Amino acid sequence: MRNKILLGVVFVLIIVLGIVIYHEKKTNYYFPMPSAVKDEENAISIRLLDESTGKILNVNLEDYIIGVVSAEMPASFEVEALKAQAVAARTFAMYKKNTRNLDYDLIIGVKDQAYKTNEQLLKTWNVLFFNNYLKIRDAVLSTKDEVLTYNDEIINAFYFSMSNGKTENSELVFSEALPYLQSVESSWDNESLNNYLYEKVISKEDFCNSLGISCESVTISDEVRSSSNRVLSLKINDIVFKGTDIRTKLGLRSTDFVIREDGSNYLITTKGYGHGVGMSQYGANGMAKEGHSYLEILSHYYQNTKISHIS
Repeated sequence: MRNKILLGVVFVLIIVLGIVIYHEKKTNYYFPMPSAVKDEENAISIRLLDESTGKILNVNLEDYIIGVVSAEMPASFEVEALKAQAVAARTFAMYKKNTRNLDYDLIIGVKDQAYKTNEQLLKTWNVLFFNNYLKIRDAVLSTKDEVLTYNDEIINAFYFSMSNGKTENSELVFSEALPYLQSVESSWDNESLNNYLYEKVISKEDFCNSLGISCESVTISDEVRSSSNRVLSLKINDIVFKGTDIRTKLGLRSTDFVIREDGSNYLITTKGYGHGVGMSQYGANGMAKEGHSYLEILSHYYQNTKISHIS
């Protein structure tokens, strides 16, 4: 028993020492996490715009994908879900790199993909950094160079947090009908998940100001929903709003919402979280829990696509 205790103490000291050394070095690729890229000369580089500083960072693709998966998906998710996220994130990155004719490839944040450096992850994960990083790095490297293609072209691999039970057609959100981004069932997204149903309270004053309408006599009518039950349009007073515009203006979690008046407030109940197009991250985790592979997950959410290699 004493030996087991001593071994445990030694193990904790090693982890603590690693974290201390990591802090002192102030680098993204120091102990215990080297760069994921082995051949620096042939590595693909991604140019990232950090809008908070205006600086453009050059990051090796696979290291970038580790930072994206770490920021976009909980490390506690199933390995196969993390692999699916890695392929989706890599595909999205390469699509942008190939189509965006600017001095950067992607923006860090919700406009494109979230991304965290190892130093930021260390602050987020603290003592869990070592295990979380290795888990995600292994998931990323097990899918190295893999992207999704349709008709031999890299796809625009949208993804989001949680559906309302179905994903949405791309043309109803992004105004472009893409055959691989059509509505599919996602029954793994349901009321068993935290915040699947979410109620937001908005005062009448904030409601009207956000929508730019008069609050003297508010009328809500002419609701139109898609086949996935998301609001496509809604008439409020004399103005017809797109569901996506209402979501943005009111800061709602999704476009599957119901508005109820309650005294001096409006209660708005939403289902799911995100724009609804492409892969549901929680749906992917639900599939993985049932034993589905990352290939099956990707095939379900990105229909008629195939895996290709970029190098």
